Amino acid sequence: MEKILITGASGLLGYKLVKALSQDYEVIPTHNKHLAHPGSVKMDIVDRNEVFRVLSRVRPKLVVHAAAETNVDKCETNRQLSWSVNAEGTRSIAQACGKIGAKLVYVSTDYVFDGEKGLYREEDKANPVNYYGVTKLKGEEFVKEICNDFVIARTSVLYGRHPSMTNFATWVLDSLRDGKSVNVVNDHFNSPTLADDLAGMILRMMKMDANGVYHAAGSERVSRYDFAVKLAEIFELDMTLVAPVKMEDLKVWVAKRPRDSSLCIDKIRKEMGIEPPSLGEALRRMLHS
Repeated sequence: MEKILITGASGLLGYKLVKALSQDYEVIPTHNKHLAHPGSVKMDIVDRNEVFRVLSRVRPKLVVHAAAETNVDKCETNRQLSWSVNAEGTRSIAQACGKIGAKLVYVSTDYVFDGEKGLYREEDKANPVNYYGVTKLKGEEFVKEICNDFVIARTSVLYGRHPSMTNFATWVLDSLRDGKSVNVVNDHFNSPTLADDLAGMILRMMKMDANGVYHAAGSERVSRYDFAVKLAEIFELDMTLVAPVKMEDLKVWVAKRPRDSSLCIDKIRKEMGIEPPSLGEALRRMLHS
């Protein structure tokens, strides 16, 4: 079986990738702080020497680079950490892949766009409005500069079940189950993506030997508020606890967010034959998983 190394295997996407890929490949999960899988290899992507040492020893045919600092506000306040993980860490992964001749799948984000347009296509100009987006875009640039064989998979608002980590969807569900009201912005639009579905899209792209940039996201452009209401509906919780607010009135955010960073997925549909489910279908899958 071909060896596939996954960075960030303890995170939401990494956790789903290990499950999705293990049937067809010899999967080597890696982690930094949290051991989520038996046999996972310790690898801090900020430590360039450790990255080269692990990849040279394992010699995978393909690396799925899912490790990242994704806390947008933390990236804004601790720019050194964000740069070292998302930019320099990705450069080290790309260089190590080049050295051993491994293909690289780099998971990027809709936050490389400024949000002035929405339903962005792969060829649209990136123009991030926060430092998280800046560092992820720099990661993309390193991958393009260094690697000959790569996929950049941009996604949006990743959600799903994880044994120990929370995300927007699980935060909403936990709050509503506890009878707490949640303030959710109704003028902030994305393409929410079930992590299980993204793992499946990446598996499909691997099998079809895709190359280049793809938008790999959910099939619907929705506001965070509509997403939260749909969660309440599918999970049969009190929708009246979801309160709409405007982005400008949400004082808890440190970093600026793009107003509409939803992604057009026509390319992945056409070239890879991938048809992501509707938001309702994806949430029902999450409900019964």
